[in-house]
This record gives sequence, structure tokens and C-alpha cells, in this order.
Amino acid sequence: MRGKQQRPERVVVLALDGVYPFELGIPSRVLGAADGRYEVLTCTVDGRPVHTNADFTIGVEHGPEVLETAGTVVIAPVSPDRVGADLPAPVSAALARIRPDARIVSICTGAFVLAAAGLLDGHRATTHWQLAEHFRRMFPHIDLDPDVLFVDDGRVLTSAGAASGVDVCLHLVRGDHGSDLANKVARRCVVPPFRDGGQAQYIEQPVPEAGAASTAATRAWALGRLGEPLTLADLAAHARMSLRTFARRFHDEVGVSPGRWLIQQRVAHARHLLESSDLTVDQIAGRVGFATGASLRQHLHASIGVSPQAYRRTFQTAR
Repeated sequence: MRGKQQRPERVVVLALDGVYPFELGIPSRVLGAADGRYEVLTCTVDGRPVHTNADFTIGVEHGPEVLETAGTVVIAPVSPDRVGADLPAPVSAALARIRPDARIVSICTGAFVLAAAGLLDGHRATTHWQLAEHFRRMFPHIDLDPDVLFVDDGRVLTSAGAASGVDVCLHLVRGDHGSDLANKVARRCVVPPFRDGGQAQYIEQPVPEAGAASTAATRAWALGRLGEPLTLADLAAHARMSLRTFARRFHDEVGVSPGRWLIQQRVAHARHLLESSDLTVDQIAGRVGFATGASLRQHLHASIGVSPQAYRRTFQTAR
């Protein structure tokens, strides 16, 4: 949590040769929708245009000197064949301009750039699941988790491919300014307001088979009843499926089991209540479906590593 900003926080996005244009635009689009809380600039290592991995080049208005002014630096992804264990001298020189106290974020293969620069040493990280083995061969000393959408390891945050760049940027807004603003930004960008960083990157079967019933209606039904002691049998009965069919189809569509999904939704709702209400921990636990305050404390700590009191104190300070 970085607290209230007296002026917009400067975020500088570094575009390297071979950059993916979609991901390059994510920080500007998401953080730029946060009611003026961020100033997003884009730079290259020499201020000149860069080739993308598409059939066009991109020109920018800034050179590497703006990296020295950034509170947050985002490394946009590049084609994997452009990244080696040793960085070109201009790239290393540009990264050396980043302030020691700046927050650093990578999207997709941007993690390769950070690792090659030594900026991931001692940090847990992620990257696109298809490149995980390649990453491990190049940087075996880095603690890589390829099964999550993003990793927040304090000063350094890494995210997986494409849309997970949206997730990590919304995570920044939520951590800096609370869930109300993050949800507002998500609505403006027409994206889901919250996907847990621990959610699976890759879902083997992202949509049901033709003619198969979806679990979407049951998920919506469950979200309106998080305070109730929902069981797998309750969910399967609502979906009018057998337990085995429902559990399989749910995992195919969502990427996690029904039980884990329920915990994620309960934790997310508890976080919102901790930020936006004065309810006690026990009261919040009851409203979101945890049996006791102790259970809420356990699940919140497992999810984000802090107690309810610490979470509330941090976020209410920022309001």
C-alpha cells in the first residue's frame, strides 16, 4: 500500500525493440482511467521509435532519462527471441536509471528482462506459462511460479501474458487507492474488477463443450449467497448436475475447484468490507461465509499475507 498521493504518481513504461503493442498500451489504458492518480509516460532506451512484434513501429516522446523520475516502472513484453541472458548495453544502461525506491512491474516476457538485469534476484516471479521452462533454463536461480496470473513480491511485481497485465495494473490501483477506485477503473475499461493473482493462468477447456450446460448461472447464484454454508452438493443441485459432472465442468470453465473459488470470492468480499465498513472481523466473517473470525484470519493471511486488522488499517489510512 503506497498511500494517498499528493500529486499523480509517475509511471514510466519502457518499450524495447520487438515490443508487444497490446501489452504496451495496458498501463496507460488502465492506470490512465484512475481519476488522475497516475501520470503514465512511455519511453525507449534512446528516445527513438521501436519495432513491434507486429508490422508497424511505435514512436515515443521520451528517452530513458524519464526512468529516473518514475515511482513505478513497467517493462512491457518483447518477442522471446529478443531476450537473452545478457542484455544489450543500451538496455542495461536504461534500467540502471531506475531509482532504488521505485516499484518495478513486468508483463509477460518483461520478466526475462528483469531477470537478465538481476532485478529478480531474491524475488518470486512469474511469466507466460508457455515460456516457463525456457525461463528456468536461462535463470535457474529465480523462484518461478508459472501457474499464477501475477506475483506481488513487494517492490517487484511480475505478471503472465496479455490480459494478466490488466490484472496486475488493477492490483496496483487497488493496493494504492482501494477497491472502490479499482472497481471504477475496471468498469471504465470493461474488464473483470478482480482476478486473484493466484488464479490459474491456463485453463485447459475455457468454454463448455457444444450443448453442455454452463456453471455461470450457479456462480452468480452463489455470489448472492456467500454468507450461507454452501456445499458442493448445493452448487451441483442448483446447476442440476451430478457432483462429478459439476466439479469437472466448473474446473474446466473457471480453472479452479468450486471450493477454492468460493474461498476466493469470500476473501474478496471480506477485503471489500474491511475497506468500506466498520464491521468487526467476526461480523465480516459471518457475512462472507466463514464460520469464525479465526477462519477469516487464516484465509486472508493465506491469500495476501496479512491479518484483517493490518489490511483494514492500511486501506482505511488511504481513504
